[in-house]
Amino acid sequence: MRARDLVAPFPTVGLDTPVVEAARLLADQDLPGLIVVDERDLPRSILPGTQVLRLAVPTYCQDDPALARVIDEAHADAFLRGMQGRTVRECLPPEPRELPVTDPDATVLELAALMARTRSPLVAVVEGGSLVGAVTLQALLDRMFTV
Repeated sequence: MRARDLVAPFPTVGLDTPVVEAARLLADQDLPGLIVVDERDLPRSILPGTQVLRLAVPTYCQDDPALARVIDEAHADAFLRGMQGRTVRECLPPEPRELPVTDPDATVLELAALMARTRSPLVAVVEGGSLVGAVTLQALLDRMFTV
């Protein structure tokens, strides 16, 4: 089994896509993350859903979870408004990490190792300089446990 057997079309976002739009795409399509593409539509980064959420949750609540508990429900529900006016670019880590990208010939073990090493819920598959799609963790696990 190769990446070409597991790859599926996958939505992408650009660096200047509004975070609210990216979050809506994640929620509407129940995605584990997004592929962020550059101006040539090639993968620039993989953006796990947790990184989008990180922009919405106030830093003080991330740093001290006890503070999140003392905020009343009405104010806690409003935290998503913090994403307004922000872009996907702001979700990306300041230091580039290994990009989980492979070619269609990658084996299931290569895909699993790449996901584990990069802590990514998906791997972008590129062939001939074009994004083909992605292999998700769900597709990989489904394949691993049906063999």
